[in-house]
Amino acid sequence: MLVGHFTEQPWQDPKLEVGGIGNITSTSNKYYDPEIGAQLYNRYIDEKMYAEEVGFEALMMNEHHNTPFCMQSVTNVDLTILARQTRTAKLIMLGNILPAWDDPLWLAEHLAMVDMISGGRLVSGIVRGGGTESLAHNANTTYNRERFNEAHDFIIKTWTTPGPFRWEGKHYQFRYVNPWCLPLQKPHPQIWVPGVSSPETIKWCAEHRYPYVMLATQLEPTKEMFDLYHQHSAELGYKSGTQNLGYLFKVHVEETEELADEVGRKFLGGVYNPFIQQGNEAAIPAHLFLPPGYTSRASVQRMLKLNTDQVTGRTSLLGGSYEDNVRKYSIISGTPKQVMPKVRHVLEYLRPGTAFLWDGDGSMSHEDQIRSLRLHGQEVIPAIKEMAKELDLKGSFDTKDGTGISAEVWAKVKQQQTAKA
Repeated sequence: MLVGHFTEQPWQDPKLEVGGIGNITSTSNKYYDPEIGAQLYNRYIDEKMYAEEVGFEALMMNEHHNTPFCMQSVTNVDLTILARQTRTAKLIMLGNILPAWDDPLWLAEHLAMVDMISGGRLVSGIVRGGGTESLAHNANTTYNRERFNEAHDFIIKTWTTPGPFRWEGKHYQFRYVNPWCLPLQKPHPQIWVPGVSSPETIKWCAEHRYPYVMLATQLEPTKEMFDLYHQHSAELGYKSGTQNLGYLFKVHVEETEELADEVGRKFLGGVYNPFIQQGNEAAIPAHLFLPPGYTSRASVQRMLKLNTDQVTGRTSLLGGSYEDNVRKYSIISGTPKQVMPKVRHVLEYLRPGTAFLWDGDGSMSHEDQIRSLRLHGQEVIPAIKEMAKELDLKGSFDTKDGTGISAEVWAKVKQQQTAKA
């Protein structure tokens, strides 16, 4: 099993009160203070580097636009910095929003450079993005899936087919494709896809045998989506397993139960947090979250099911009290001894080969995150690794030498990394 760390890297500003500044798409950047932004960007990079130091095997990053709940609008900048500043952790990009890119060749070149600089540690995650992402970049949502599919096919061909060649597609046209910049991993870095509810995307991942990572969804519907992956793979003639599945869930640890409860509640705090209701205004208006043509009726129905509380019957795309989240295993917070039985329940029930622990979010301070990361490294990660052995949870890198590159090249890379350290 691969154990990774994640945070949304939210905007934090003590001068602003919680809520009252609009929803995800209408919050004006007049509230943005570049001096605070500079501090936060460096803080989050420091925390990711410390996460590797304490024992996290992967660092997950994501991309969002025009929103204060995630500062990573150009997340490949962080990815590039971490490629040079870290030594062993997989760099998991979950992911670049393909339909928003008008130049996928530039993206293919950038990711190839990251893979080489990191010594072959890149996982190139790709996403269709939310409706708000397409609107932010003037991408027609009706063609979202078409652009996603074509950009994916183009990037893979760019990485694996000697140039020069010509590409004449429906949405992308290139007269001369011949980048002198190719990934170290062969035939290319692993491709992972994150999501929450789309049966069409699940089927697409099964067809390509790409790992699918569910993002903090409730346990029962998550299990249904994982079962759907296994069903599709069987129909395609192969047996999928834990190596095809990943799960992201919120886990925070502290030395005492009292402090864990206090800090755990900060998951739902902050100047602007999409996981709570902002007054009477929805965090993300439906017509912006799921614009016309963006997704199918089946996906909408499944999304509603994913976000319906099985106890209260309430449906909320992003919401619920702290107590509701704890009951649903959406937030796990406590001492290491308290959280491990809950973590085990998640792993036993869902059987993912990759587990991302989501921490340091909402209104949590740098000190909150560092304390938790230290305890994760000392107690939580070793316990998860033992559980994974017992439960036979193998990740996508467990089926070979841990990389997509040859043993000879990998030996040279490890030698260089050791010398650098």
